[in-house]
Amino acid sequence: MPEDDDLSSITGLPEELGIEEDLGRTEQRITIRTEKRRYDKPVTIVTGLDPNDVDVGDLASELKSKVASGGTVNDDDEIELQGDHRDRVQEILTDKGFTVE
Repeated sequence: MPEDDDLSSITGLPEELGIEEDLGRTEQRITIRTEKRRYDKPVTIVTGLDPNDVDVGDLASELKSKVASGGTVNDDDEIELQGDHRDRVQEILTDKGFTVE
């Protein structure tokens, strides 16, 4: 039986289960939108990520790899991907346990 020190203050379950990370993902409200930039080129923007719960840089790298696109993380912890990838990004984030609006 785990001691009280080993229990999560949020879930009350043992910390080794890693439930808090999954819970943090589902509680975030992520939005995906596109904007037209220079020369009418579309950019997919992912907002609503909490940098305390998610490594935004790692997630951006994974998304760029999976949609075969360039991109960056801006100062507001928003992921910007070159091109219109709304549907694919939503599918990827949903599969990872995020709630996408």
